[in-house]
Amino acid sequence: MTEEQTTSFISPDQLQIGLFIHLDLNWLDHPFPFGSFKIKSLAQIDTLKKMGLSQIRFDPEKSDLVPARPDTQATPPAQAETIDPAISAELAAKRQRHLEQQRRKNQLAECTKAFSRAALTVRKLSKDIHSQPQETVAAAKQLVGTMLTSMFSNNDIAIHLMNEKAMGDDLYFHSLNTTVMALLLAREMKLPHSDIETLGLAALMHDIGKVEVPDRILLKTEALNHAEKSLYEQHCEWGVAAGKRAGLPAEVLQIIAQHHEFCDGSGYPAGLKLDAIHPLARILVIVNAYDNYCNKVNPADSMTPHEGLSIMFSHQKAKFAPQPMNVLIRSLGVYPPGTLVQLSNESYGLVVAVNASRPLKPQVLVHDPSISREDAMVLDLERYPELNISKALKASQLPRQVLAYLNPRKRMTYYFSPSESA
Repeated sequence: MTEEQTTSFISPDQLQIGLFIHLDLNWLDHPFPFGSFKIKSLAQIDTLKKMGLSQIRFDPEKSDLVPARPDTQATPPAQAETIDPAISAELAAKRQRHLEQQRRKNQLAECTKAFSRAALTVRKLSKDIHSQPQETVAAAKQLVGTMLTSMFSNNDIAIHLMNEKAMGDDLYFHSLNTTVMALLLAREMKLPHSDIETLGLAALMHDIGKVEVPDRILLKTEALNHAEKSLYEQHCEWGVAAGKRAGLPAEVLQIIAQHHEFCDGSGYPAGLKLDAIHPLARILVIVNAYDNYCNKVNPADSMTPHEGLSIMFSHQKAKFAPQPMNVLIRSLGVYPPGTLVQLSNESYGLVVAVNASRPLKPQVLVHDPSISREDAMVLDLERYPELNISKALKASQLPRQVLAYLNPRKRMTYYFSPSESA
């Protein structure tokens, strides 16, 4: 059955809550976030009546009711010459938001460049730590300093999901991911600047001992056997040894040694409990675990960001220090960047950015088949109070065409920039 056969036209006076309507207008020519939606409030009806439309298309099959006097003559809707001044103002505001979205794209492009520069530095650090240890530490300190300068020069920070094309397949991005998240977490915890510098350096260098671990173990997608697990766990000790040769400060070495220690004593290499773990190491433990959940060697085994955060908070709370864990939840929100979601209007979307100070209203790339993927809308939910996230989804729960449109990342990598609303 074609769309024309399943739709009819009604006049604005026949609008009712529960009708599913289609506005056959350009996205910038109506004040709603979507051109097709189910009417849920009298305020929406009032806005529709003020738009100057003579007829509006509705879909009986998607509606909760049928108007008493539907006009079944499929006459194309017309837009009257006069539009309520309030609607004109809303349209002007929407066009302004469209310009802001273009600026947001430019901002994301700059963020991607900064991420790529940082990624190149991290890759070089991992390769040069043994051959040029002092130079490597100096480069690491410079990168942390650059990141902190950017992070502290702005009150509001947006956490962005990076495009997979900017990433490549290197395992080095784990170090960059944990560094970004550790710095953001420490910033939100309002730690002293010197402590944040120390944590940043430790996060950047925390896995340097993995250079000694054979690739057959690092890249193994199945569970490690006992011997392989024992060898792998030595990367903490090897990292401390490499850090000593490179002249890393003792506090940084302590954090590197403890980045797999859990507060309940179930971690390694020493099985330490909360009070024995360095306060900065407690932060690194959390972001390291989160990234490891979201970025398995085999991407098919990875948890979604929502799943990873939920498991850590709901089922493994004893493993992690309460304060930084709560700050991580508060900063990323329930739906971190990379989470596939369904909105309250039943549309599908992908969370692409979160403002650390307003995490419950993230920026969501929305599936809209009437708009090309290249021009897909990114809705800042803070600007649309009538919209919220209903639930998080797995990729397998989305229709195939929606999944292709949203194109969720196989690996989750984050970077930051000043919030565009800052």
